[in-house]
Amino acid sequence: MEHRISISFSEKRFQNLQVILYLRRCIRTALRLQNVNCPCEINVFVTDDNGIHEINRIQRQIDRPTDVLSFPMFEFTPGAFPEDPSAFLDPETGFLPLGDMAISLERAKAQAEEYGHSVKREVGYLTVHSVLHLLGYDHLDEGPMKKQMRQREETIMAEITLNH
Repeated sequence: MEHRISISFSEKRFQNLQVILYLRRCIRTALRLQNVNCPCEINVFVTDDNGIHEINRIQRQIDRPTDVLSFPMFEFTPGAFPEDPSAFLDPETGFLPLGDMAISLERAKAQAEEYGHSVKREVGYLTVHSVLHLLGYDHLDEGPMKKQMRQREETIMAEITLNH
């Protein structure tokens, strides 16, 4: 399935072909394993803590940085992507606009160090996490919704790691 994945960077120092390719691979893998059966469009913005702090403050009225933000275009049911998504397709492009995500590379580096794994793994996890939000998953409670989301994240990350 061909998806339109646009990646932009707040600073030139973050631009890196390997990062771009990895982000795209993580997104495509997550969409495939979630049985997304139509071409989708996702916009990714890679920034630092200051950049994501500003987005968080403006969009969510939360005055602090975070690791990743997701802005879904639709409210899908987690794990139940529409069998016929044609009603959601942009008639001009033929793509389903899933939404936008912003990732703080600075926060990803700090969390990778804190959790004892690579920055690449952390960026991949944050990307998968955000894609799941765009597909309707949430983790506001500490109950079944969070557990369902974590299980999907683990499954997708295992696939990405196996095919690295």
